[in-house]
Amino acid sequence: MEGGLVEQGGDRVGHVNKVGYGKRVIVKKRKPYHRRVHKKTIPKVPKALQELFLSCRETFKGPGTVPSSQDVQKLCHILADGMKPEDVGLRSDLQFFNPENIVKENPRVTYTTVYRCENFSGTYFLFHMELCIFFLPAKGVIPLHNHPGMTVFSKLLLGQMHIKSYDWVDPEVSYNLLHQPSHLKLARLKANDVFTAPCDTSVLYPKSGGNIHEFTAITPCAVLDVLGPPYSKEDGRDCSYYRDHHYDAFPYGENGKEKEENDSYGWLEEIEMPENSQMDGIEYLGPQIIETAL
Repeated sequence: MEGGLVEQGGDRVGHVNKVGYGKRVIVKKRKPYHRRVHKKTIPKVPKALQELFLSCRETFKGPGTVPSSQDVQKLCHILADGMKPEDVGLRSDLQFFNPENIVKENPRVTYTTVYRCENFSGTYFLFHMELCIFFLPAKGVIPLHNHPGMTVFSKLLLGQMHIKSYDWVDPEVSYNLLHQPSHLKLARLKANDVFTAPCDTSVLYPKSGGNIHEFTAITPCAVLDVLGPPYSKEDGRDCSYYRDHHYDAFPYGENGKEKEENDSYGWLEEIEMPENSQMDGIEYLGPQIIETAL
């Protein structure tokens, strides 16, 4: 990305039009003095963005909270029907999203944090969530990774992307099929498709919905993620990375699991953080969320 998100009136990422100043007029004739009362300017925030924040605040009541089906439907409705790229300061005609952009050999992913909340009273979290946007250039990849103890809503705002995701069949069972110190775990393939904006919002849960996923941009993309709660190494929610192997690449033998009919499986091997997982952070310059009293 080119320095930051576009603000209203800009023509590309990182570029903001300057504000013009009117010509000052000096009036020589003296007039009675009147003290001017300056009204407080209330920033305009897109309705969908503010509604998303308020719904998230009601939904994510701290670590361990898994949203109810009603809360999930409400958030999906806001994201699918109300949320537009313009609500976070983006447009499809920005230079970054031009499909003719030159693709670098190792395109890096960029991210920005729209809002992060760790609001707590004493040791009790009142609500705990994060809104962030990931920008993937064409051929950019967010490698296969997990979301421990988290519920995540992903809204593809712009572009076309391939998503692959897995869930553990039994996270407690490992198979030493490589005859090496590293172990593989059996996972069920949940998604392996191409998505084009606008499309349905994907939802993953701590133990289902494709908690382990990978993004590969076909065209330049922007993805809005709602994470509840956010990653936190101190709280045991550190990100782990994986390499997937085709199910038939290793014999499952006596300790393995027979494939169920119509299901697809793979073996996941935990790996060190890949080089292409490194991202560049930029400042969020789009519309700001208004925090209101709880």
